Amino acid sequence: MKQSFDKGFFAPHPVLIIGTYDSDGNADAMNAAWGGQVGGNQVSLSLAPSHKTTENIKLNKEFTVAFATAERIAECDFVGMVSGSKVADKLAKCGLTVTKSDKVNAPVIDQLPVTIECKVIDIQEEFGDTRVVAEIVGMKADEEVLTNGKVDYSKVGLVTFDTVGRCYRAVGDCVAGAWDAGKKFN
Repeated sequence: MKQSFDKGFFAPHPVLIIGTYDSDGNADAMNAAWGGQVGGNQVSLSLAPSHKTTENIKLNKEFTVAFATAERIAECDFVGMVSGSKVADKLAKCGLTVTKSDKVNAPVIDQLPVTIECKVIDIQEEFGDTRVVAEIVGMKADEEVLTNGKVDYSKVGLVTFDTVGRCYRAVGDCVAGAWDAGKKFN
């Protein structure tokens, strides 16, 4: 028998590392779980207005989104625990380095294998948060995570955020082919 709860949640949540530059050109990043892809070419993020990253996005109208990995989970967790407003160069503190994107004014974190590059379409303050909608204008991927010239997510080591267990979980194996498993009902 199913039990009823007062609140619900979506799962899994991606663990997104949002990269920006501040007004002095310093790289910053934060860990964000409240975001995802909208349609084929847009990203939507829900960020607290108090985050330095939110301020940087409003300033530059461009950012990167890297996917956290199991290999770098400590670093990815750290950039979400510490504010860039309080800790100077928190990326260096946890051993992360960056390269400037050639498509947007934002950093690409060298140690994270897949990063998408985004340009802001719309920013709205709603429900106490800042909603950012952006167009995906490019993607960077390390050669080690490619198969036949395409990103092979089985090689990336993606993690998700478990809101109930308050932990990160590794993304597992493929269980079926999309637009294939259901053919048995035709």
